[in-house]
Amino acid sequence: MKVSKTLDLGSNPSARAALILKIRNMNKITTYFRESYKELTEKVSWPTWTQLQQSTMIVLVATIVISFVVLGMDFVAGNGLKFIYNLLK
Repeated sequence: MKVSKTLDLGSNPSARAALILKIRNMNKITTYFRESYKELTEKVSWPTWTQLQQSTMIVLVATIVISFVVLGMDFVAGNGLKFIYNLLK
């Protein structure tokens, strides 16, 4: 028995529909990447080196300040609990 290795879309409607769905999905994917590339190269405004340095410094300072706030809260909570546990002994 010989098996045909050609794609017979005429006799199998579900195979034809599946192929059409695959083609549409592939077109959506290629369109997505094409539009993403176009947006990155033409529509996005990239910061200058000076703006990037300023933003980095702001993030660095904010991170340090928040770290010290959390450290202070941890210290107060830890010592407060130690005090309460010592009272209950």
